[in-house]
Amino acid sequence: MRKQEVDYILSKMLDAHENVSDLNITAGKPFQVESSGQLSGVGLEPPFHELTPFQTEIFALNLINQDRRLLETLVAQGSCDSSYELPGKARFRVNIFSRQGNYSIVLRKLETRIPTCQELNLPDAFHMLAKEKNGIIIVTGATGSGKTTSLAAVLNEINEEQSVHIVTLEDPVEFAHPHKKATFNQREMGTDFDTFANGLRAALRQAPKVILIGEMRDRETMEIGLSAAETGHLVLSTLHTVDAGQTINRILGMFSKEEENQIRIRLADTVRWIVCQRLLPKEDGSRVAAFEIMGTNLRVKDAILHGESEGKTFYEIIQAGKAFGMITFDDHIVELYKNGLVSEDTAKAYASNKGIVGRGIDSVKSARGEATTNITKLEVDLAYGKPKMKW
Repeated sequence: MRKQEVDYILSKMLDAHENVSDLNITAGKPFQVESSGQLSGVGLEPPFHELTPFQTEIFALNLINQDRRLLETLVAQGSCDSSYELPGKARFRVNIFSRQGNYSIVLRKLETRIPTCQELNLPDAFHMLAKEKNGIIIVTGATGSGKTTSLAAVLNEINEEQSVHIVTLEDPVEFAHPHKKATFNQREMGTDFDTFANGLRAALRQAPKVILIGEMRDRETMEIGLSAAETGHLVLSTLHTVDAGQTINRILGMFSKEEENQIRIRLADTVRWIVCQRLLPKEDGSRVAAFEIMGTNLRVKDAILHGESEGKTFYEIIQAGKAFGMITFDDHIVELYKNGLVSEDTAKAYASNKGIVGRGIDSVKSARGEATTNITKLEVDLAYGKPKMKW
């Protein structure tokens, strides 16, 4: 298989549906694309009803393109990450992985244009994120929930307003930021550095004001990231967690029990914002982001230092911090429902606390004059509790 054939197949897959986010190549299935969260087969000539393991392996080797490091990583670890460019059409983040001795490929389509906070309709707190001068900001969520896109919008706002040096460590580089007011140096794992920890250690000698770390994958990277935040840098990174409380616990879990108190103190001093996001299906078939945003204040610092307790959970602290730009998933989901972006069933399905979302939805319905229950024809039993008359 030649590069021209690979590019032809990828082009056909991209054109098969609107809003294509991922291309999926798996043995035993046809070529598939993910559009608005749903996988669909792609018709090609000649047709591929079921890809064979040999076909997927040949496709994978073409994407690796004789890169020895990627090949060694794939054999040793069972998966590897790289990037691939379809000239004039799209760039992809590529993950090749083994499955029961066969190889599968997922290509994530990368946007070529840098999004803005306004275009993404991000909460007002994101403008505050871009104004921070030091500390650490963590954006969390499941794979494919839009963490990188949100961070790109924050970096774009910094780029528009501040003359600073920004160093990014990515695997791979997804959004290519142009030089505006800021000076960007974007480094890609495998090409420019070997591990996030080594890349971050080197970045501290490159005089940056802002450092983006693609993902905090291990204890060493987190340790150096905290050190960078403590020495006056603004550090932005991602984690795969579902809410603010779990994010703190995940970071603490990277360190030994003996180090916990020291790490709690360092986190309390350096954490500026924790932003968690989920993608919800909209009524029109596309998707919309819901956010949980926690900024730092004395109550947050106390909860990080001493742990959560009754009446002092991160959830309750965020609920009480609305005036400072904080919001819980549940409150944001109710807002999405109020604005007609998601259905009642979707709102309840993605809620952290279904009771709170249910009450919020009932409140919205009451304000609109809609019924909040389907129970009708209720009557007061006037004879209840009275002795029955004997005739």
